[in-house]
Amino acid sequence: MNVLGIETSCDETAAAVVAEGRLVRSSVVSSQIDLHARFGGVVPEIAGRAHVELLMPAVAEAMARAGIERPDAVAVTYGPGLVGSLLVGLSAAKGLAMAWRVPFVGVNHLEGHLFAPVIEEPGLPWPLVVLLVSGGHTLLVEAAAPGRYRLLGQTIDDAAGEAFDKVARYLGLGYPGGPAIDRVAREGDASAFSFPRAMLGEGYDFSFSGLKTSVVRTVERHPSASTPDVAAAFQEAVVDVLLTKAARAVRAVGAKGLCLGGGVAANSLLRRRAPEAVDVPTYLPSMAMCTDNAAMVAAAGTFRLAHDGPSPLSLAADPNLFLDFSEDFSEPEA
Repeated sequence: MNVLGIETSCDETAAAVVAEGRLVRSSVVSSQIDLHARFGGVVPEIAGRAHVELLMPAVAEAMARAGIERPDAVAVTYGPGLVGSLLVGLSAAKGLAMAWRVPFVGVNHLEGHLFAPVIEEPGLPWPLVVLLVSGGHTLLVEAAAPGRYRLLGQTIDDAAGEAFDKVARYLGLGYPGGPAIDRVAREGDASAFSFPRAMLGEGYDFSFSGLKTSVVRTVERHPSASTPDVAAAFQEAVVDVLLTKAARAVRAVGAKGLCLGGGVAANSLLRRRAPEAVDVPTYLPSMAMCTDNAAMVAAAGTFRLAHDGPSPLSLAADPNLFLDFSEDFSEPEA
């Protein structure tokens, strides 16, 4: 089965064709970074308009690369995300499914990220702990199997990627903040400053707002502080918290592996330290699978179509959509 995936939840316009839920036959991503860089972040109205212009060319290119004229189904992200951006992809997916007379299925963007490792590592051992870290989300999830998830922890304020963007903006490093801080931090001394690790020994939830504020206050007190040193110390604090809690979760649930997902999973320090933090295999997504893409949407859509059937054409965009977590798990000790 060839499934066309469409992803327009934020500022990446993406289309992909995936066969049998794991074989990526094509993947096209049109980035909007240049459109938003001068504003220091994503502007929802600009993102929505760009999706209108970029989506159908991306779909055509994905279909051409895959060498097919019609897919067997169309999968699309319907939440969470920017409502205007979601509506562009959702409307296009419905129209294409109707024109081709093929099933239409809506996909939760977060579940798409959970399926990214399945594409690249089809023999994954279950259960897994997944650390999903992006600009909008920081989640620690136990995955007993595809479709069976339990939320272990989440951010109570800023997502890790959001903290990267805000600190980078304050330091004058530009947008997007994650790659900018990662690049500059390589030249800095992470021990030059000691930033707080909020809630490090408390359960599985995260908090990065205080860390961001600490960076600002430190630079105010030390205006001559080296930007690479500040960036390196900040990055060290974020990675320390993420991996400390992930490792604790792996032990608590008896996971057979740790998976990273989301845009922050591209961070070089996080990727280097993750295998050292746990005693089980660590699955690091390729750079293409870290950021938003439509291949993961098509993979998750294939699973949802097989287990739940097609979605109704009345399906609405849900900017605040959250994952449906299973209830049949025993609670792990923190």
